[in-house]
Amino acid sequence: MSSTSGVRENRRSTSEPGVTVSLFSRIGHFSVRHRWWVLVATLAFAVVSAIGSAGLGSRLDSGGFIVPGSESDRADTTLDKQFHTGDYNLVLLITAKQGNIDDPEIARVGVDLTKQLATQAGIAETISYWTSASAPTLRSRDGTQALVLARVSGNTTEARNRIGALAPRFIRDDAMMSVKVGGDDAVLQQSGLQSQQDLIRSESITLPILLVLLFFAFRSPLATILPLLMSILAITGTLLTLRVIVSFTQVSNFTLNMATALGLGLGVDYSLFIVSRFREEVRSGKEVQAAVVRAVETAGRIIAFSALTFGVSLAALLVSPNFFLRSFAYAGMAVIVVGAVCALLTLPAVLAILGHHIDRWTIGEQRIIANEEGFWHRTALFVMRFPVPVSVVVLALLVILGLPFLHITFSIVDDRILPVSASSRQVQELMRSNFTADEAHALHLVAADIAEPATQRTAIEHYAMALSRTPGVVQVDTFTGSYVHGVKIERPLDCSTCFMAERGIRLSVVPSQERVDKDAYGLVRDVRMLPAPFPVDVGGHIAESLDLQNSVIQQVPFVIGLVVLATFVILFLMTGSLVMPLKATLLNLLSLSATFGVLVWVFQDGNLSHLLGFTATGGLEIRTVVLVFCIAFGLSMDYEVFILGRIKEEYEKTGDTIHSVAVGMERSGPLVTAAAALLAVAFVALSTSDIVLFKLLGIGMTLAVLLDATIIRALLVPAFMRLMGRTNWWAPPVLQRLQQRIGLSDMETIQ
Repeated sequence: MSSTSGVRENRRSTSEPGVTVSLFSRIGHFSVRHRWWVLVATLAFAVVSAIGSAGLGSRLDSGGFIVPGSESDRADTTLDKQFHTGDYNLVLLITAKQGNIDDPEIARVGVDLTKQLATQAGIAETISYWTSASAPTLRSRDGTQALVLARVSGNTTEARNRIGALAPRFIRDDAMMSVKVGGDDAVLQQSGLQSQQDLIRSESITLPILLVLLFFAFRSPLATILPLLMSILAITGTLLTLRVIVSFTQVSNFTLNMATALGLGLGVDYSLFIVSRFREEVRSGKEVQAAVVRAVETAGRIIAFSALTFGVSLAALLVSPNFFLRSFAYAGMAVIVVGAVCALLTLPAVLAILGHHIDRWTIGEQRIIANEEGFWHRTALFVMRFPVPVSVVVLALLVILGLPFLHITFSIVDDRILPVSASSRQVQELMRSNFTADEAHALHLVAADIAEPATQRTAIEHYAMALSRTPGVVQVDTFTGSYVHGVKIERPLDCSTCFMAERGIRLSVVPSQERVDKDAYGLVRDVRMLPAPFPVDVGGHIAESLDLQNSVIQQVPFVIGLVVLATFVILFLMTGSLVMPLKATLLNLLSLSATFGVLVWVFQDGNLSHLLGFTATGGLEIRTVVLVFCIAFGLSMDYEVFILGRIKEEYEKTGDTIHSVAVGMERSGPLVTAAAALLAVAFVALSTSDIVLFKLLGIGMTLAVLLDATIIRALLVPAFMRLMGRTNWWAPPVLQRLQQRIGLSDMETIQ
């Protein structure tokens, strides 16, 4: 019988009355029947994606540190609207090579430099040691360095672009002095450039290694290339999606690196399962097109379930009020959807076209084709023979790895996200070590609704004096004067009127560098707790970071609960069991605790910092921690679905738990291991980034994936399933009936 007639016969048999046809069988038949049209549509989509996503990088936002509606956001809004001022986000650090910054020639150059900067487009205001009588804090302790501060107008992306254009004009290094460019937005600008360089480097590392590993797995050039092509489609489709989304809302520029790594990993993973199942079916004697349909019915169904669970995990990030985390949800969900569609439609069509030619030029035997007595079969039987000892040993190991997690501390990124070679980080390091105060990170206290502020001079003076006595405060400036350690300094301010509006006042609280380094958030809390004579909002960069951290912490329980509940429900609808989802959830949380324990030990405590090339800051970046949790939990459920799918398929045939677990592990274990290894390659490449955020994300994801695919799936899953026996498939009768009506186990429709 020809392959075409085989499919026709299959289609006729399943179209008879009373015969069920699964949704995925329909998808498989569609891809086979319209394979050339599917291929043409895919090529058109690839072209549109490539063209439509052009220029995406310039539209992405480098910010994401402000929580809408927070106290710091209100303060910043008032500063902008009523006082037309804000944070100094650009810093010029001038270092005298000979003498000090008070020498006449250096002072003259400093004044000229300040005036020149003030005339540049986009510069809203400037202040420097030489041009401001009220800014002695802009001089270093030893007198060899001084600062010029500027406020670059516009949002973070506009400021970043302006700083990128301005920096080359002011950088200087000669016999008399050196000038370096820094500041918060300069850090963001250099972070964006560094992430682009890291993206190119990670791709150059990932692609060759993936090619080698795929060829080792498939032993066929054509079978090797297909997963990479699907990955490229997933990435380009994601970029097009982001290009559309960025027209309506802000999207972080850091999403490109994650989208690329995840696109490469998931595209390869999904393709690996389809291609492997197709080759398995062909070698079992099926005709090509029937094998394609069967691959979609089985592996395709599991891919759809895993994509659903993974997508739900990332969708939890959409609840974040901050667009940084939402951006990763957009990118991750786009990768999952496009990758799954390519695996379910495009790849089957290509397989139907290639047929047996996919094995042309095969060298040796395919490494991931399972047999009934292979390594995974023997391992599963061994574990199920000694389930209690194996469980105790593995659980003890995971608990030990997770112990550092008990003292986790959270933080928000600062200039130390960059390598030590970055000029903006060097500027901030020199400011930390050589200056007594951090004028660039002053706290802004604003009262937006005060009737006749000038009449409350006495109350404002008392409040300013109290603020200046707060530990870690160097100076307080307002329209009544400047205050140091509770004493008013008898000297005029350069701009007393810029501290008072028609119905509002503002105070500038300049912190010490030491307090900013050790307890910046504590300073914000102290200032906010100090009694004020009128309602006051506290803003500024440090306050923004604190509000962002608090906002994310408040969202963490909700995000975790949403992810766990949603994936629990999906696994129940797939398996019809309450025990399986509960077991999977507990094992995933245990695995993630071990992963975070290692991350705390490495990144927070600083172990291996010299080896990995980063500076420990005493905490883990909280947004990255949440991101690692959502991605890792989703991927863990990904592998759980693959393994449970094969085990359940076998259990429905035999009803024997031990046999089903052993056979299911043998048939899914090699694929899961290969998929985890391939995905880990993409994340390892991400960890080579010089940006600590990506290094943390890459290493965290690599640990989570490898730990889950080996220790959890290879040892704890068979051990727990052996201990639970038939209870694995238990659910109350009422829920069993519900699952039979709306479950996702087969997604069949009755003809």
